[in-house]
Amino acid sequence: MKSFASLKRLGHYIKPYKIGFILVLFFTVATVGFNAAMPYVTGLPMTEIARNVANGESLNFDYIWKTLIWLILVGVGYTISQLLAGLLITNVVQSAMKDLRRDIDEKINRLPVSYFDTHQQGNVLSRVTNDVDVVSGAMQQALIGMVNAVLSIIMAVIMMFYINTYMALLAIIMIPASLLISRYIVTKSQNYFNSMQNALGNMNGYVQENMTGFSVLKVYGREKETLEGFKKVNHELKRYGFKASFISGLMMPLVQLTAYLAYIVIAVLGSFYVMGGVIVVGQLQAFIQYIWQISQPMGNITQLSALLQSASAASTRVFEILDEPEEPINTTDIPLPETIEGNVTFEHVSFAYTPKKPLIEDLNFSVKAGQTVAVVGPTGAGKTTLINLLMRFYDVNAGAIKIDGIDTKKMSRSDVRSLFGMVLQDAWLYEGTIADNIRFGKLDATDYEVVDAAKTANVDHFIRTMPEGYDMVINAEGDNISLGQKQLMTIARAVISDPKILILDEATSSVDTRLEALIQKAMDKVMEGRTSFVIAHRLSTIRDADLILVMDQGSIIEQGNHETLLAKGGFYANLYNSQFSEEAE
Repeated sequence: MKSFASLKRLGHYIKPYKIGFILVLFFTVATVGFNAAMPYVTGLPMTEIARNVANGESLNFDYIWKTLIWLILVGVGYTISQLLAGLLITNVVQSAMKDLRRDIDEKINRLPVSYFDTHQQGNVLSRVTNDVDVVSGAMQQALIGMVNAVLSIIMAVIMMFYINTYMALLAIIMIPASLLISRYIVTKSQNYFNSMQNALGNMNGYVQENMTGFSVLKVYGREKETLEGFKKVNHELKRYGFKASFISGLMMPLVQLTAYLAYIVIAVLGSFYVMGGVIVVGQLQAFIQYIWQISQPMGNITQLSALLQSASAASTRVFEILDEPEEPINTTDIPLPETIEGNVTFEHVSFAYTPKKPLIEDLNFSVKAGQTVAVVGPTGAGKTTLINLLMRFYDVNAGAIKIDGIDTKKMSRSDVRSLFGMVLQDAWLYEGTIADNIRFGKLDATDYEVVDAAKTANVDHFIRTMPEGYDMVINAEGDNISLGQKQLMTIARAVISDPKILILDEATSSVDTRLEALIQKAMDKVMEGRTSFVIAHRLSTIRDADLILVMDQGSIIEQGNHETLLAKGGFYANLYNSQFSEEAE
């Protein structure tokens, strides 16, 4: 069916484990064969007993015991085959899901920054975790279940025709009837399953977003509004979940109704055939069991259909990530020169996040190696965008950004980014030791280099006062150390990477005056001999910059050093004086 088209792509992940999958099919066929033989073997002693009674003979216990032994062997064979099929399918599915998760992780690392700027973090996380788990569960249960059900139906139909052709033709009418019912209901319910998975992603995104900013919500008393928002997304999930489950749940009773009708018709017709000597009573008993061997798999198929529909919706969301356009790779990238000085030039650069809203137009400036450049301006002026372009998180729409005269578009992104060290306003540390977090800037750094970087960043003393020092584990939230210490550690991380160009984005905006002075001192050490770009709202921190770029609405409206710009009495002077007045107050 078209609604299950995305599930076909999962075959790519099953293919490497085809030997295991073939063994699964073999043992599944064996399971179905033993299951199909069970009613026929069960009917043999019944037929013999009925014949003995009808002829006034004593019961043929030798024959009965032999058939019972065969019945036990069939039952044992069925159990062992089913167990082996289950073990093998578990191994195949979990191995395939491991590969799928690996591909998703690798894909995420190849996606452009713009993807994460336009997609809710929690929704992306839901696709990687919840949706993959849904696919995994469906494959685990449904893959062998569907094969088993189809083969069981085929074997049961064959045995029916072996017993009596006319009765078999009447009985199998329920198969197309059940399929038509199932197809109709799947068509109606699939949209609701898609909406349900999207609603689940939205809810996860909402929860993740609010948990991240929980303290802010408490401060501003937004608990009630947040709860109302959660109720809204939760209601959407409940609404779509109910409709999907209710509609898909109609399949089982309707399919069973066709089985009951077939059972009644066969019971009546079969009784006449037994009295007429066309079939024996054991064959009638077996035939009725085969009806249930068709009905039960049909019921299983309808139950698995809901699971498959959820998996189809989930796999669609997963493959949407895998199908996202990646950052383009230029096969003719120019290799990095052996020596990089750090000269940076913007030549007629234009950029827009969306074509209808240009942000930067015809931007031009030059920075010499070792200079410190401060970028200031009101919110929305384009300061952070300038850094995004410099790091090639986004590519310019027109013009060129050059490092030592080389257009960064002609260099690989990894090479461009290897030239930069970055300290952001929001200090990011991961769960691990302090030493490992500093070493993140250079994974092969020695312990001596880690300590040296910490000393340069003025954080060595802080670390040594911590329990376990450099081996102290920072928790997942990073809240077992202060914000200032986190910021200093990110500076140490930038130091250890030994970048040619340094970017400091509002690095001191979230700390107190004492820590600001400490961080500023650390940054001054780090910036020595390096080309540095500093974005700062506190203009007092960038008075010693070699060049100050004043931006407004994507353009540089003033540039020069601190004294020159103050002497002009323009935008920068007004901005600086207003801040100075505020600080004085």
